Amino acid sequence: MTNDTKNVRSSRARGMGVAALRGLGLALISLPGSVLCFVLSLVSIALIPIGVGLVTTPWVLTGVRAYADWRRVLAAEWGGVRIPPAYRQLPKGANPWTRTFGMLGDPATWRDLRWLPVDMTAGFVTALLPAVLVLYPLEGFALAAGLWRTMTGGPYGEYGPYWYGFVPVSDQTSALGAGALGAVLLIVAHRYTVPAFQFHFRLTRAVLASDQGRLAERVRVLTETRRDAVDTSAAELRRIERDLHDGAQARLVAMGMDLGTIEMLLDKDPEKAKQLVAQARRSSADALSELRDLVRGIHPPVLAERGLGDAVRALALRLPIATEVNVELPGRAEAPVESAAYFAVSEVLTNAVKHAGADRIWIDLHHVDEGAAGMLRVTVTDNGKGGAVVGAGSGLAGIERRLGTFDGVLAVSSPAGGPTMVTMEIPCALS
Repeated sequence: MTNDTKNVRSSRARGMGVAALRGLGLALISLPGSVLCFVLSLVSIALIPIGVGLVTTPWVLTGVRAYADWRRVLAAEWGGVRIPPAYRQLPKGANPWTRTFGMLGDPATWRDLRWLPVDMTAGFVTALLPAVLVLYPLEGFALAAGLWRTMTGGPYGEYGPYWYGFVPVSDQTSALGAGALGAVLLIVAHRYTVPAFQFHFRLTRAVLASDQGRLAERVRVLTETRRDAVDTSAAELRRIERDLHDGAQARLVAMGMDLGTIEMLLDKDPEKAKQLVAQARRSSADALSELRDLVRGIHPPVLAERGLGDAVRALALRLPIATEVNVELPGRAEAPVESAAYFAVSEVLTNAVKHAGADRIWIDLHHVDEGAAGMLRVTVTDNGKGGAVVGAGSGLAGIERRLGTFDGVLAVSSPAGGPTMVTMEIPCALS
């Protein structure tokens, strides 16, 4: 077994254990919390006609909102599911009557109240399920190891067999059958524990999220990506200007001076003039090379002529590390999408060469039929030391901003010790 396989399995086992523990803790806290909020809300609203509810309802509903917001934070941090709040603002200093009916007139309040019974039933089950998937197989192993002797028979044999799933355990042979069933269930747990935990948060989003909230989140994302796109374009223009000024322009100016000197030396010192001609020829070649590099940095000709797959292959050939490229693209994406994907891959490869300490890189490009138009998915994996994070100032953060312009996403898996896997997805259709 290779170190990469061991690291992947170890990472999955940790993820399964974390999901089980978090799910168990969430189930134990959410059930009484949801029941308490729901009961207090019903009682407080029922007391409005006699006046008591006018005082208690704003406080109770504020507590419900705080509880729902806490669950939104957990959904984002533990499940990667964003559920933006969409509560209406109440006027400051409002009297109890205005606050009470202002909150009751808010659709978000009724979404919260509908979510509470869902959370105390289906939400409780889906939160507890990851722990059950992990812990129940352990019971089968314990029965096979001899625990069955204390679980069956009773002092006078009145208990009968102990049922583990569909296996009646009454002796060592049936206990081994329970252990075999536990092994099968552990395989199932290894595959479905984390998805089951994430399903809990998707269920929460399905009840708590609103179209208004999603629209507000969409506006926020578009505003940020537009600002990032403008900043990136401005930075790119400054880079091009700087490269032209310090590179090709300086060489062309020097060539002009050399040609002026050559013109004066043609009759006086032909030998010196020949040397300057050779120097001017070298300067022109260097200037042409720098202009080609600059053009390649703006939009590589191979990308325009042959598409993303061949452009990434050409990129891989220039790396000092053994690189394997797998391309399954039945067509071509639009030019801006191809350009964004190409430079994102280029940045990831640069990071791998400079910082990962890897000696092998794998690149996979393919198009999957997801959503209305499909998804371009690019995966770059290296066997380096790991530890890559998406943070402010890092190259990965710049890639995330570049992809965000096209509603693309970036996912990084880089445990300490490696391997590092960077997955980029951009919604697009192929020609």
